[in-house]
Amino acid sequence: MIAYPTVSHTSNGAITEWVADRLRAQGFECEQTRYLDGEGVPKFNLVAKRLPTGSGSESGNLSTQSVDRLELDRPENEIGLAYFCHTDVVPADRWGGPGGNPFEAVIEDNRLYGRGACDMKGSLAAMLAAIDGLDASKQSAPLWIVCTADEEVGLRGAKELAQNSPAYREIVSRDPVALIGEPTELRVVHAHKGMGGFRVISHGKAAHSSTDRGINANVAMIPLLQTILELHERVQTDPMLRDDRFDPPTLTFNFGISDHADATNIVPDRSEVWANWRTMPNVDGECLMEDAKVAAEQLGLQFRGYKSVAPLETSIDDPTLMRMCELASSYCGREKPETVCYATDGAVLGELQHRIVCGPGSIEQAHTVDEFIELDSLENGVSLFRDAIQTFAMRP
Repeated sequence: MIAYPTVSHTSNGAITEWVADRLRAQGFECEQTRYLDGEGVPKFNLVAKRLPTGSGSESGNLSTQSVDRLELDRPENEIGLAYFCHTDVVPADRWGGPGGNPFEAVIEDNRLYGRGACDMKGSLAAMLAAIDGLDASKQSAPLWIVCTADEEVGLRGAKELAQNSPAYREIVSRDPVALIGEPTELRVVHAHKGMGGFRVISHGKAAHSSTDRGINANVAMIPLLQTILELHERVQTDPMLRDDRFDPPTLTFNFGISDHADATNIVPDRSEVWANWRTMPNVDGECLMEDAKVAAEQLGLQFRGYKSVAPLETSIDDPTLMRMCELASSYCGREKPETVCYATDGAVLGELQHRIVCGPGSIEQAHTVDEFIELDSLENGVSLFRDAIQTFAMRP
């Protein structure tokens, strides 16, 4: 799969079809939904489903079958499992790993190198291998494999999935364990941060700097920078903007300033300030948005608030979460669920009540110039995923 150069600005059609073909050979029905990104590039989401033997849908069509939402008092092995991953990867223009080609997998020193090896084609490979090793005749509950596009650029694929996929609506109606296989070193994560932010734009008038005909857009922007600085400091010190379950426990307010100037003899006609922060389940940062908006509008500046990405949180008392911790403890050495500060597609899947983030590899290797996954982690991922399927969707 590493050989597919699925950087987010390109189509993921070929790898999606490859995964679908492999799953069809294992008895899965597949729904592929297509959309165009902002640049008109076709992107694809895949929902593959396999029902227990002898329980096929009346219609024979995965995307139209309806299943009533079940309660958690059902037997554990009838809960079902839906695995979620993304097939896009970040750019690899400055690749420095072995072999020199980021899209050619190289094994060296017990590591598999390549763009996406860790984030997160290694995880998908582990799940496919786990499925290969199971006896489908013992399946007792539905099993889904969901592959999205554009996770690396704003979770766009997952948003499209949640809004437009009939097969995803079926997953919601069933409410299985939702396993988001991002790299966690096989630790079980029950909560992660989301995202919020804004952009402020000042408009001026370009002219030669030797004349007085220009209007420097930076002049109107400068007073707003004091507000931005105050917001940055407030995030560090306000106890109401903390959640000590996370490390760091703050919103980690980040910002940048640019007038796009590349010549000193042109009066800048546009100045921009952007800011973003990582929201937490109990701290959304909306007060930062409001304060910035008021200050910008008082200065006559254009204000654009970003549509926020929700944080993820599954109750630590959720029985499926506790069971997953039991399964994972022998692989990761941790018995309790943890939190992380990055976001995943799980943020968009809020209709699912049993979301768990857990997968092979370490986030420390994701997006690096020599991205890799340890082969031991990959093999343990296969075993843990197999254990999870057997627990939630297989008869003994």
